[in-house]
Amino acid sequence: MLKTSKIKFKNYMKTRLYLSTVLSIFIISSVNAQDVPFDKSLFKEKKEEFKVAKEKLDIGYTAFQMYPETFMDFNNPEFRVRASYHKEALQPLFDANQFNPDNAQLNYRLGRCYLASPIYKEESLKHFLKAQKLNANVSKDISYYIGIGYQLNLKFDEAIAAYKSHRGILTTKDALEIEDTEKKIRECETGKKLVAKPVRAFIDNIGDVINSKYPEYGAIISADESVMMFTSRRNTSTGGLLDEGLNEYYEDIYITTKTNGKWNAPQNMGTNVNTEMHDATVAVAPDAQSMIIYKGDKGNGDLFECKLTGSSWSKPVPLSKNVNTKYHESSASYSNDAKTLYFVSNKPGGFGEHDIYFSKWDELKKEWGVAVNIGPSINTKYNEESVVIHPDGKTIYFSSQGHESMGGFDIFMSRQKEDGTWGTPENIGYPINSVHDDVFFVVNASGRKGYYSSFKPDGFGEKDIYLITFLGPEKPVQLIAEDNLLANIAEPVREKIVEKQVDAATKRITILKGVVRDAKTLAPLYSDLELIDVEENKTLAKFESNASTGKYLVSLPSGKNYGLIVRADGYLFHSENFNIPETAAYQEVEKNIDLQKIEVGSSIILKNIFYDYNKSTLRDASKNELDRLVKLLNDNPTLKIELSAHTDSRGGDKYNDDLSQRRAQSCVDYLINAGIASGRLISKGYGKQKLLISDAEIAKLKFEDEKEDAHQQNRRTEFKIVGK
Repeated sequence: MLKTSKIKFKNYMKTRLYLSTVLSIFIISSVNAQDVPFDKSLFKEKKEEFKVAKEKLDIGYTAFQMYPETFMDFNNPEFRVRASYHKEALQPLFDANQFNPDNAQLNYRLGRCYLASPIYKEESLKHFLKAQKLNANVSKDISYYIGIGYQLNLKFDEAIAAYKSHRGILTTKDALEIEDTEKKIRECETGKKLVAKPVRAFIDNIGDVINSKYPEYGAIISADESVMMFTSRRNTSTGGLLDEGLNEYYEDIYITTKTNGKWNAPQNMGTNVNTEMHDATVAVAPDAQSMIIYKGDKGNGDLFECKLTGSSWSKPVPLSKNVNTKYHESSASYSNDAKTLYFVSNKPGGFGEHDIYFSKWDELKKEWGVAVNIGPSINTKYNEESVVIHPDGKTIYFSSQGHESMGGFDIFMSRQKEDGTWGTPENIGYPINSVHDDVFFVVNASGRKGYYSSFKPDGFGEKDIYLITFLGPEKPVQLIAEDNLLANIAEPVREKIVEKQVDAATKRITILKGVVRDAKTLAPLYSDLELIDVEENKTLAKFESNASTGKYLVSLPSGKNYGLIVRADGYLFHSENFNIPETAAYQEVEKNIDLQKIEVGSSIILKNIFYDYNKSTLRDASKNELDRLVKLLNDNPTLKIELSAHTDSRGGDKYNDDLSQRRAQSCVDYLINAGIASGRLISKGYGKQKLLISDAEIAKLKFEDEKEDAHQQNRRTEFKIVGK
């Protein structure tokens, strides 16, 4: 899995300071330098130094040659394993090179080892160039590796020239190597375009509250960006054990929350979630009540789900066999309605190596259904990884080695079309994407901020989590309110790119969140929430509020008339209506929902009752709400209720009284036709006698749309329990 493929080599440099100091005194050989072999006869005056250097050379060469020499196939698992040995070889070969910097083969192999290191890959170029200068025939693939070195240093024209030189010596029997080399030429062409027109963004280290000297990566966030989970290899991992094969601590999952805009100190998620083996973040539901994690200890790797019950996370449960296979399932993402799971697998039958699939939730079987490949518009013949579906349900982010990548994995974005297919993926741009692997990207609900993991020499650890702030065209390049929050965490690592903006228009989505409470005591309640499409009279999604805190969160993509129904045992159901036009931009709405117990005197407003204009005729969109009332009365057969209708203050008293009475009676008639005894029902039209918002209060409002909204709140249908 990508989460564990970046492996530290054993006995690697004790500190970065040591490495940077030694590198600073490295002297490149002169133009007339010759290939100097490790022959003791050439170092008669340095016998002891030669002996030590030769020992280092032999140790390094042994580690380097643990796997057979092949061209640099990043997709080949054998290459990744071999790379770990190359990293082990780096320190002894570096030491040997300090003694004899003019050996061609040593420089070539040292360059290869730098490519396998987690941070200092760019250092490979000078060693490849020197190796070629010392011996033009040092290796058949020297031009190929020089191309990689130039590409890593963003010198794309030089890289293209080197790759073409390598391409010229290949024959038809080198088909895979030809394809790889030509792909790298295309990557450089893409890199030239992206670097020439960088996106406008701030990239900031999130700070040492989250990041440590150990690797941090795989950040996942709730839709409102109030909760973050991430993976770390800290010495505080469960069991405190080292993975001997990697010489790193086992992965654990950590969680942090925001207070006043700042991330709190992260906490290990505990033994219910973490084990003594590898446990890594994959995805979190928009409301942060469910989480998917990765475990790779019993084969190629599978996906597991944990649920938040009150304040405790459940033990991980493996996803169904429609998702997990004997192959490698590495990443996943919940849809906004939790009815679709997008995930990555390398099982046979795809378009490439790792492909993106989706599975629908089967409500009857209570499991994920048969997986479907998302298709060739997204998947390529290369690897796709780190899939994220945005809470708007229409935007997908993923990493890919295909499409128009500038090197390794790049992050791409695609939007879903009206017919359900996906549009052509767009590279999200440089400097967010680089010539290295860019993965583990998530974006917040507004689309203005994202998080990813990156290696940077001035970071806190091997991998750190970074915050990306996308800038709109109207914003000057300066610290804004969101960025000022970071100043209190740590001095930020800031990259200012100002020539072109990212599409920073806010996503068309509303985040509705709050707390479900008892109306009298305000104690938090566990409840079921149902989201419905009012116009189509169908359920879109079902959620739950947290049993301990009563918190809920629902994401509402723009362009629908939503009804939200909240139920709890022993309480009257509560309904809300949110008619969000297609053009509505991102917003967060906080609304606490207070439920009333089923007792005499309790009353609620039926927010999803609609009538024809100036008439008492019920619209079809009202039936779902009235059917819920029918169920309540059937479940409580002794209840007697008053159904009342109310108008706003405009119009004559007689007209309003008559209209409201006819509307109340329409609701009663519907209930009677549904089998409710008429003796349990009272209809009452109050006209404008019981305004929720007075005319005086409305007059104080500044804007006409605010005034119209107030009148709308006065026009309502209620029911009240009058007998039990």
